[in-house]
Amino acid sequence: MYLRLTDEQKMVQKTIRRFVEKELIPLENEVLRNEREGKPSLPAGMLKELQFKAKEAGFWGINTPEEYGGADLGQMMMAIVLMEVSKTFVPFQFGGSADNILYYGNEEQKKKYLLPTINGEKKSCFAMTEPGAGSDTRNIKMTAVRDGNEWVLNGEKTFITGGNEADFVMAIAITDKDLHQSTHGREGVTCFIVDRDMGWKSEYIHTMGEWGPAGLVFDQVRVPEENILGELHKGYNLGLEWIGFARWVVGARAVGAAERLLQMAIDYAKERVTFGKPIAERQAIQWQIADSAVEIEAAKWMVLNAAFTLDNGEDNRHLASMAKLYGANMGNNVVDRVLQIHGGMGYTRELPIERWYREARLWRIYDGTDEIQRMIIARNLIKGHVKLGQYV
Repeated sequence: MYLRLTDEQKMVQKTIRRFVEKELIPLENEVLRNEREGKPSLPAGMLKELQFKAKEAGFWGINTPEEYGGADLGQMMMAIVLMEVSKTFVPFQFGGSADNILYYGNEEQKKKYLLPTINGEKKSCFAMTEPGAGSDTRNIKMTAVRDGNEWVLNGEKTFITGGNEADFVMAIAITDKDLHQSTHGREGVTCFIVDRDMGWKSEYIHTMGEWGPAGLVFDQVRVPEENILGELHKGYNLGLEWIGFARWVVGARAVGAAERLLQMAIDYAKERVTFGKPIAERQAIQWQIADSAVEIEAAKWMVLNAAFTLDNGEDNRHLASMAKLYGANMGNNVVDRVLQIHGGMGYTRELPIERWYREARLWRIYDGTDEIQRMIIARNLIKGHVKLGQYV
């Protein structure tokens, strides 16, 4: 067992860190100003410009297979990259990638949807959550009824990330009600690739943070048979795979943000003087810094373990739930302490702390709430699906 990054991993980490410090962090004041004025965080086209700058540095399709022009660095490197990029709130993601389940498409689907998404010509989103079916995916109501060589979709999806900007959606719908009911939601649902011009509509959902998800409405939307992604009635498994990847990613983002926030608190504590001493010399402040550092380190290793397990071809869903649960709560604890250390200034919009505070609260909800992660972890242990210590 080697508990250190390899030289290659360190090199990638250093390069990404340099990119974040040089290209992204200098944009933070502009992003804050734009958001205060109700404008998009970044001007139109700037994200693509930044993505091509990263491409020039060799970062394109971090986890995309080489056959599709990607770097295919693996999950461990993806975790390391996400931790570095998350040290800023500037909304950036590396180009050249696509949703993991799009790779299950047939050759025609890959040509029409996967490749254009990788090349940045199309944007996708994934839609499973509904107004009455969040973590309880068995309660999905959206239906797809066969009509000749087409399927007619009716229903609503909600809180869909990227739903306002997407050119197409991968939507989960019930295709066999009896099978869906008899298997407790595990079968009888199918994933459809649905172009926007097929008729679905999106509506922006305002939230307490800068995340702007969408509500999607499908009213007699006709989808051709060839747009089924994967197998008929087997869409639930694709949904699980999409969500499973997203879970440990939340933990990685929380680690990156928390490290940046804690450094801000340390720097401020050394500068802020009260009653003749820097507050860094006060035990109350030191303990908050110490607790935060310990929790960040623990979350980091949980995330890396989940990624490492996936790289080795093993089922990491249990570890992903643990990394998501602990990482999200760690992030909430750290940003709260950092705001407290900054006092009144931390509460203002002059600093990004309150923005991160609002964003961090979402981490404990999307891609499976705290309560769902606890249920999954406990169930795995009680039913014997996972043994204590089996991942060491």
